[in-house]
Amino acid sequence: MKHYWSRLLALVLVVTLGLMGCSGTPDGLSGDYRQDTLAVVNTLRQAIEVSPEDPNKAALQAEARQKINDFSARYQRVNSVSGLNSFTTMRTALNSLAGHYSSYPNRPIPEKLKNRLELEFDRVELALKRGG
Repeated sequence: MKHYWSRLLALVLVVTLGLMGCSGTPDGLSGDYRQDTLAVVNTLRQAIEVSPEDPNKAALQAEARQKINDFSARYQRVNSVSGLNSFTTMRTALNSLAGHYSSYPNRPIPEKLKNRLELEFDRVELALKRGG
């Protein structure tokens, strides 16, 4: 009987841990495309507007890189999202910023790139308001 209870307890623990592991979102995104996109846009705006002398610059850039990776990993294979104008514009902006961070990690973001990113972020927000 003791052997039976120990196996039952082990099974319950395995099932509980398995279910708890599947319930969270480790990437910090909610799964709601619209909400996640707006959150990523806000994070990226903060990262590109940070002053080069700001002590939080490295942390903001690291957060921006993480959000870019998380957003891309979550939504690039979702067929219902991948055809939306907001998604294609967002991917363009993400690729531009990620390319700058990869190629020039210690250089400030050029004004031309900042302006283009702002324009693309505005387009993303407008497309989301329109429903796509």
